[in-house]
Amino acid sequence: MQWSTEFTIPESQFPISHQSKILSMGSCFAQAMGQKMLEAKFDCLVNPFGTIFHPMILGDLLDHAMLQDKIEENGILERDGIIYYLGAHSDLFANSREELAQKYAAQLAAVKDYLETGTHLILTLGTSWIYETEDFGRVANCHKLPQKQFRKKLVPLDEMASHLIHIFGKISRVFPNLKIILTVSPVRHIKDGIPENQLSKSLLRVLCTQLEGRFSFVSYFPAYEVMMDELRDYRFYKKDLIHPTEEAEDYIWEKWSKAYFNKETQTKTEEIQKIKQELAHRPLNPNSEAHRKFLQNLLKKLERLNGEFDFSWELNKIESELKQD
Repeated sequence: MQWSTEFTIPESQFPISHQSKILSMGSCFAQAMGQKMLEAKFDCLVNPFGTIFHPMILGDLLDHAMLQDKIEENGILERDGIIYYLGAHSDLFANSREELAQKYAAQLAAVKDYLETGTHLILTLGTSWIYETEDFGRVANCHKLPQKQFRKKLVPLDEMASHLIHIFGKISRVFPNLKIILTVSPVRHIKDGIPENQLSKSLLRVLCTQLEGRFSFVSYFPAYEVMMDELRDYRFYKKDLIHPTEEAEDYIWEKWSKAYFNKETQTKTEEIQKIKQELAHRPLNPNSEAHRKFLQNLLKKLERLNGEFDFSWELNKIESELKQD
């Protein structure tokens, strides 16, 4: 019997290889997929401003990076002795306003570098709901401030589309070689309400189609659809019933790999993943001769690949373990 509805994802016209330079921004699903790319030794900058859920905030940050705008003073706040910024996630924090401004400027510079010299920009859209303040406007994160300080609204489709069409148009003029891949996050925003979350995701999905139809350098990867149809079961969600499990992420990663990696890149990625698994191996007897031979074989594999990929940290780790024996 067939227990799920599978569908074919065609090979992308914008393939990714280990020679690609990738900027991945968006929801916590962007973080999960970006981390997998980092572990597979891709050159990837992942969520430099932390988790960003709304497409217009992503557009704002890309625009600020292109223009190298300074941090807006009216968006800086202090909570429990730590300094945060309304235009970024709480992952970006500091002990002073000056330090925060420096960190923000450094991240903008890093993003601009990846836009200028990169090959792919991956944007994972999380929600159509947004929070605003009277002084600062739309915010990336409320930083646990009282809800009464914010106005929550569902942004209309035409408003989101107009904003990103403007940003993507600017990107195409300044960085004509950059390819943009859009995804809708499968993470459920159930605090908004179940019907409200579904409405929000529907708007994002239509937004992606409009942008893909408008720009030849924009494509869509159906991560949301894979989760909703091929993995239609609560066992593929963590205990919070919000985030996909590690197994679900691995399944979607496999779909991603087949769609965006050619055979050579897939082979290299699988080889690197096997080495990662061997590095995570915990022996019953670390002092045994069998484990020493295991480490020596692993060292040879790392040395062979180190010319193409940076395995310096892993090499130092294995060499240190062998010296201890």
